[in-house]
Amino acid sequence: MPIDFQLPSDPPSQVQSASATSFDDQYAKARALASGGQPELALAAYSALLTCSPGNADVLLSRGIVHARLGRWREAEADLGAAVKASPDYADAWEALGNTYRWSGQAARALDAYERLAALRPNDPHALLARARAHRALGHAAQARADLERAPALGGDAGEIDGLLAELQPRPPVPSAGNPDAVNPAGASWAASLSSGWTEVGNGPRWNDQTASVRHYLPAGSLAFEALRAQRFGRHDAAWALDAYTGLWRGAYANLRYQHAAGSRLFPANAGRVEVWQALGQGWEASLSDDVLGFGARVNIYGASLARYIGNYYVQLRHQAIVSAGSHSTGERLLARWYYAGDADNYLELSANSGRSDDPLSLVGGRARSGGGGVAWVRYFTPQWGGKIGASFSRSAAGGGDERGLSFALVRRW
Repeated sequence: MPIDFQLPSDPPSQVQSASATSFDDQYAKARALASGGQPELALAAYSALLTCSPGNADVLLSRGIVHARLGRWREAEADLGAAVKASPDYADAWEALGNTYRWSGQAARALDAYERLAALRPNDPHALLARARAHRALGHAAQARADLERAPALGGDAGEIDGLLAELQPRPPVPSAGNPDAVNPAGASWAASLSSGWTEVGNGPRWNDQTASVRHYLPAGSLAFEALRAQRFGRHDAAWALDAYTGLWRGAYANLRYQHAAGSRLFPANAGRVEVWQALGQGWEASLSDDVLGFGARVNIYGASLARYIGNYYVQLRHQAIVSAGSHSTGERLLARWYYAGDADNYLELSANSGRSDDPLSLVGGRARSGGGGVAWVRYFTPQWGGKIGASFSRSAAGGGDERGLSFALVRRW
């Protein structure tokens, strides 16, 4: 278990014993047992020391660290809590208590402990990094960033700080996936959403489509089941899809999707996506993708994008090449997001496109476009409830009439 707990390196400073040398020798032996891979013997030795010196903060700290190494969180909390109670200014004990809370999934209590640690060690970059991790776990992006930006001036490790800042960047999902919660669940295990859109097409009949989704978040990513419905050209169709996000190597993640429509009247009978994203450092991120649409003739949509996070802003340029038998076309899309609340949930989005640059899976293939744009606003009123409203406009190069669209979505997380 990768817990960064270290036993106190100095002999106990609070020993109250008539035979200090004997006590020190016993303490050194207990530490040697703990460091030598014999935790149960070390626990017994520390317990014996506590019978001689009840409430000794050094011994409580050492025993608590051994319990934490073994994943015995309750016992570790009891010992470390007793250590800080016996010695309220003992910074090492507060650090170990914060680590125990953080590794046992108690971010709020970890933050309280790290606050005490930072107060005791105001110029220690490690205290700021620890507190930043707790803030990040709680979704306090601005506070975490403030600690990380202070740490370099105090001598903090530049590589560690850069890594934490990169993890802190608002990470929206692949924008063409259309799911704002795909990779940033804000601590949730599940999310459900219901969305609907309407499109006016010149003087023709109105198009509409709906999607219902349930997503489960896992340690390495997420998996969603979606039910889709569309009405276009006076026809109806339905489809279902599995949509997954998964981490790969360091700084990389992937979106994998499979979609099936039994009727294949509007949706392709079978469709799939593979997209891989890679962080490039300093906020830059790039991706390569391949969407396969199983219409009467197979269509491949190859994509490449380059994006950058700049503070609370995210800008992406995406190029697509649409290839089918006897046909080839291209499209570009420029997308910008402003994370106005400083987190990864709430944002305002603007987009502009030229050529053929529609979402390839949720739509039916569409007609060639000459250009268009859109705006969307995502707002979470509580950590559990959020919504999205969007509007779009596009102009047809084929003279089939301009399109105007409006969409809504409601999201519930738990």
